[in-house]
Amino acid sequence: MNRIIWWLFLIVTFPIYLAAQSQIPTELGGKSLLGASLGENLVVNVDLVNVIFTLTDRKGRFVTNLDQSQLKIYEDNRPQAITNFAQETDLPLSVGILIDTSSSIRDKFHFEQEAAIDFLARTLRRGKDKAFFLSFDSAIELVQDFTDDPQVLAKAIQDVRPGGGTKLYDAIHLVCQEKLKQQTGRKIIILISDGDDNLSIQTLASVLETAQKSDVVIYAISTNAEGFSAQASPRNDRVLKRLAEDTGGRCFFPFKAEDLSVSFQNIGAELRSQYSLAYRSSNPSRDGSFRAIRIEPEQRQLKVKTRRGYYAPRS
Repeated sequence: MNRIIWWLFLIVTFPIYLAAQSQIPTELGGKSLLGASLGENLVVNVDLVNVIFTLTDRKGRFVTNLDQSQLKIYEDNRPQAITNFAQETDLPLSVGILIDTSSSIRDKFHFEQEAAIDFLARTLRRGKDKAFFLSFDSAIELVQDFTDDPQVLAKAIQDVRPGGGTKLYDAIHLVCQEKLKQQTGRKIIILISDGDDNLSIQTLASVLETAQKSDVVIYAISTNAEGFSAQASPRNDRVLKRLAEDTGGRCFFPFKAEDLSVSFQNIGAELRSQYSLAYRSSNPSRDGSFRAIRIEPEQRQLKVKTRRGYYAPRS
């Protein structure tokens, strides 16, 4: 009797079991779930993480002859497998020139204009790169939209006049969200400011998050040095330095206004001396969390400059 009951049980439940199995997805990232139950690894389709970085030696000279085998990358201290690697001297540039036109920089404004114009003339490649110019004080104004013509940008920069309060953070946030987020290639903000902000809704923390999520690199040029003003502003300089370093850029502190053009030349040289790599994160979670990135060259005396991390996608 027990044997008969057992067979009846199998006859009834086995079709139900097969039907249930047919409702389960058989693949996840190219691997069978049934195969995974036999010891195979599940492969999750995670977005590529793209990283732009520069390498310098002890004397600050750019190193441009390393290959992938001489580098390791870590995410949250876990080693990652590099899938793409290249020296990037030819990627198109999308550049936002942001000039502080608040009353606090009035005495320095002429030098800011001339240095920015010279940089664009030297750096912008017609038909490949593009740039726009935005001024900010108590208002934020897109003076010239994207163009590949340095002369058009030069005229826009020459025509603007300083005055008013300062919306530094709001200006950066707006540029990242509305102008650069959807661009491809290298996305750059060149910020000329004393780092003061007295009117923004955004904060330093929120602006950094926006820039990192948009893959925007900030190069900041401080106008707080002795040659610019009566006294230095260490707190504001720390703000500029944080904006630059956390996004993989660099902050410049020219001693006098005439040195601004040297800072711009250094930025141009760096943009032509970069590497790019990509990897698929070993962390499959799509939780929107911040993940720290660290690149280690085989030659430990080399210095790496890149963004501090990125925000994972959120499902």
